[in-house]
Amino acid sequence: MSEIQDYPSSLKDPASRKFETFSYLPPMNPDQVRKQVEYIVARGWNPGIEHTEPENAMDDYWYMWKLPMFGETDVDAIIAECEACHRAHPNNHVRLLGFDNYAQSAGASMVIFRAPAV
Repeated sequence: MSEIQDYPSSLKDPASRKFETFSYLPPMNPDQVRKQVEYIVARGWNPGIEHTEPENAMDDYWYMWKLPMFGETDVDAIIAECEACHRAHPNNHVRLLGFDNYAQSAGASMVIFRAPAV
């Protein structure tokens, strides 16, 4: 078996913290974010947007941006709301969720805007 790579992270270094599905990869570009939104819509999941301060990112509770977008299928409208949240809270992490009605859980959860490193 090959060596497993360790991702050094520390509570003292907010830039090193890892969370959510894609946090071990470089930040997603707009086309990659669009593909994730399309994935959520294609599965019939309800998009939701949350944000929080970097120091609270490891907490279970993030602030909800408006209400979940129940039944929304317009990818551009979803992306516009994500960008509006990021503009309103530029120093916060912003994550996109896909709520699965049938499983009664989040089928997808990813940070799409990271707060600037301090």
